[in-house]
This record gives sequence, C-alpha cells and structure tokens, in this order.
Amino acid sequence: MTIGSALLSFALLAGLLTILPGLDTALVLRSALTQSRRHAYATALGIMSGTFAWGAAAAVGAAALLAASETAFTVLKLVGAGYLLFLGVSMISASFRRHPPVVVDGLPKPQGSLWSAYGRGGLTNLLNPKVGVFYIALIPQFIPPHVMPLAMGLLLAGVHVLESLIWFSAIILATQFARQWLQSPRVSRWIDRVTGGVVIGFGAVLALESAP
Repeated sequence: MTIGSALLSFALLAGLLTILPGLDTALVLRSALTQSRRHAYATALGIMSGTFAWGAAAAVGAAALLAASETAFTVLKLVGAGYLLFLGVSMISASFRRHPPVVVDGLPKPQGSLWSAYGRGGLTNLLNPKVGVFYIALIPQFIPPHVMPLAMGLLLAGVHVLESLIWFSAIILATQFARQWLQSPRVSRWIDRVTGGVVIGFGAVLALESAP
C-alpha cells in the first residue's frame, strides 16, 4: 500500500461516515440555526480538533491501548454519556428560561461565546467513544510500512477534517437562506429542544451500552 492509495481509500470511507446523520452534524446545524455562522464554524472547528486528537492517538497506539483496557473504555463511555446527557438537558432547560433576545438588524443577537461553541464541539467529539473506535479500527490499517505512524495518522485525520469542513460548510451555508425565519425566538427554542433530545438520546445509548 502506497501513501496515495491509503489516502484515497481512507477518504472514501471517511467521506461516507461524514455525511451520515450524527451528533456532530446535529451540533453544527443547531449552532447555525440558533446562533450564527461564526458559532457554527467554531463548533465545527472544535469537532475537527477532536478528530485530529483521535487520529494522533490511534496512530501512536494510545487509543488501541485504551481499547485493550475494558475498564478504561467503560469509564470513557460513562464520562461521554454523562456529558451528553448534561449537554442535552442544558439545551432543553435553557430553551424554557431564555429571555427575549436582543435584536440586531432584524435578527436576534447570537448568545454564547465562540470559545464555548468551540469547547462544546471539541468535548463532544473527544468524549464520543464511537469516534475513537472508528480511528482505532481504521487508522492502523491505512499506515503503509516504513512511514512514521504519527505523521501518517495526522495526515489521515487531516483528510477526514477536510471532508468534514466541506460538509459542515454546506450545511452552514444552506441554513443562511432560511435563517431569518429559523432564528425567530419560538423556532429557536424548539430547535434547542429537538437538538437537546437528540443529544440525550445519544447519551442514553452510550450509558446503556456501558451498563453491565
């Protein structure tokens, strides 16, 4: 296997994973609809930072070591489930106590900092063991002989990040056409409630999978 063929094969597989509806897409879509384009890109950047971290960990074997330890992997799943449940409940509860937004140029002023959006995306990705399993299973198989594992792992993660950036950008730009209607206070509250419900669902599945 050459570096070129490894990149191409991985790109095809990672591309399919990227466009499948999932938690990352839900978070970026929620930020684009209820906050702003900048918040959505900050969320996407956090997710992509987590992707790089998983790629590096898998390439050097740290993630494989984690997979070999049933206790460590269970702890990661429980922490991830707890975080997702907290995040989902926070979204839903905030939608009920949200004060009327400040309107600027006919649109509600985005709430929350860009750093919080970045952190939400990064933590969600890093604490999602299913992302780790994907990298544990695939990254080592796409590292050709006589190639530095860390460099190749980051290169493969970079391919996934590039595909994610294209996909997230398409989602973010598509929401701008209906943004004025979707950012009405009533619609924004329901977007937070639906997204919170989806996040809670992911957290519940992780918790159930971690149960003895």
